[in-house]
Amino acid sequence: MVVVGAGMGGMATAARLAVAGHRVTVLERGGRAGGAAGRFERDGFTFDTGPGLLWLPAVWRDLFIKTGKRPLEECVELRRVDPAAEHRFADGTRLRLPGFSRGGVGQALDEALGAGAGERWHALQGRARQTWEATRRPLVEEPLTSAAGRAALLPDPYPALPPRRTGLLRRRAPARGPGLPAVAERELGDARLTALLAGTVEEYGIRFERAPASATVLAYVEQTFGTWYPVGGIAALVDAVRERCAERGVEFVHGAEARRILERDGKAAGVELADGERVSADHVVWSAPGLGAAPRGESRFTVLLALDGARPPGTAHRLLVHPADGGPVVRVLRPDDATLWPATGTGPAGHTAVVSALAPPQGAVDWREAATVERWTDRLLTAAGLENVRWHQVRTPLDIERETGMPGGVIPAPALAGADGELLAAPNAGRLPGAWRAGALAHPGGGLAHTGMSGALATGLIVEGPGWRGSY
Repeated sequence: MVVVGAGMGGMATAARLAVAGHRVTVLERGGRAGGAAGRFERDGFTFDTGPGLLWLPAVWRDLFIKTGKRPLEECVELRRVDPAAEHRFADGTRLRLPGFSRGGVGQALDEALGAGAGERWHALQGRARQTWEATRRPLVEEPLTSAAGRAALLPDPYPALPPRRTGLLRRRAPARGPGLPAVAERELGDARLTALLAGTVEEYGIRFERAPASATVLAYVEQTFGTWYPVGGIAALVDAVRERCAERGVEFVHGAEARRILERDGKAAGVELADGERVSADHVVWSAPGLGAAPRGESRFTVLLALDGARPPGTAHRLLVHPADGGPVVRVLRPDDATLWPATGTGPAGHTAVVSALAPPQGAVDWREAATVERWTDRLLTAAGLENVRWHQVRTPLDIERETGMPGGVIPAPALAGADGELLAAPNAGRLPGAWRAGALAHPGGGLAHTGMSGALATGLIVEGPGWRGSY
């Protein structure tokens, strides 16, 4: 059995298939595992170049439970991120949202944004919870294998508010649910609350102005299940998953770029590599770019910062700066993790920050132009407002494309209902019998939790058969 791509979805698939008794070979074009969850090291400083935080860690806990004796927490130290985030709004307002405390969130909102802000936010969260309950199984826990299953996810299940009375007339709710900006304007009533929602959605790679109302589930999941950080960065999680694969006997072949799936007697029969070599297999799980249409979506522009001096006490791990010009939210990650920093005899010799923002993919903007890169770099550094910068390293969408093979450096978003299906990923079952999909371009979409689930879904279909609908 062959898995194409050693990203997180591919490795999650490989580990589960190996436990099920299959002999698994992972073919990876690059020299390392992890896919978009990359790592950059320089002068003793270490940075995550992809996702920097973890939501829904239960997906990875389940993988470790199902594939070995050592649970996730024995392989990676997970820390709760609290406060969950600090927000700086264009009018100068600052807000710190506590993690793992619904009441604390409401109180913080009322104190920073005025009485009633917490109530309005929680009311929206309540409707988001109904959306999550309606879509959790089909969007996260069940495989997508057919056009009929895809069609069932096209309507946006976000519940409309009751219609208002206007004199003797009753305003009728639209037959089709409104997009997220309309929901925010109608239900939040505060530009800063709207910015809070927009910033959360943009972190998942979705433009706020194009997001369906169902995108409120992203804020609900974050507030309900918390934000987590693996000590050593997401790279530590990558290493742990790869080690689990190795324990289960998975073979990794690096420098092997698969070009297409081979067909024999109407079934998948293996893959052909870029150098012409053919690798036979009775099942092929494609967990990489290059199969089907080029992905659509956004990318990220990132500046990695090595900072002199100790990390100031009380610094929030995650800061979101909401610009006055309406541009994309700037995210600043400053983990309290000495394993990422160079050390001297008396302690760390500095600390790190990762500053990023949603950005157009290569092609929509030419990231080879130095003036464009300089303009974006200046914008992000100004928004972050950090001092004692020793050096910085820029990463554009073109860098992402070169390193991951993802066209344009697109970062796939999690699958969401609504939006005429624009945010639904490809089915887990391929065109040919014996061909399957996993990873960020397969159902249920991008993000660490969703790519991890794609491995469970692809494995369930292979082991249990195409009619399988449960949790593997």
